[in-house]
Amino acid sequence: MTNNDVLRRLRYIFDFNDAKIIEIFALADLAVKRGHVIAWTMKDDDPAFEACNDRMLATFLNGLIVEKRGKRDGPQPEPEHRLSNNLILMKLKIALKMQSDDIIATMAMAGFSLSASELSSFLRRPGHRNYRECKDQVLRNFLKGLQVELRGSASGGPEAKSPWKPLKK
Repeated sequence: MTNNDVLRRLRYIFDFNDAKIIEIFALADLAVKRGHVIAWTMKDDDPAFEACNDRMLATFLNGLIVEKRGKRDGPQPEPEHRLSNNLILMKLKIALKMQSDDIIATMAMAGFSLSASELSSFLRRPGHRNYRECKDQVLRNFLKGLQVELRGSASGGPEAKSPWKPLKK
């Protein structure tokens, strides 16, 4: 998945408008302009489309953590220069205060089966003997499960019951 896809999906899942996205970037100590947000969230074939780099998405995810959990004491984490699906999954897990069982249940809401040991391998540090790269399919299904969780059924049916309690806006 591209960083723009992730940003667009998170924008839809949490129903963020441009001002809210700018505010989340500001929580991670970065000022962005509305024009950048618009360009990052456009479709890839739009002439005004602008690619969102890893550092920008990492900054947004750090801001989302602050938005959902509050600012931590001490120095704030530096955004990563290289972002992987594993890091995106980890940052979303932290922001939403999700346990492994919550992530597995969220994926199940998207019709995707994942075992606890598979999930554990995605959440390990690179270089660990049990580390495994999180593929686009896994991240896509996690985001789809969050969408079902927070916005209702993707098929337009009744809202699915949540196995975990999402944070209040």
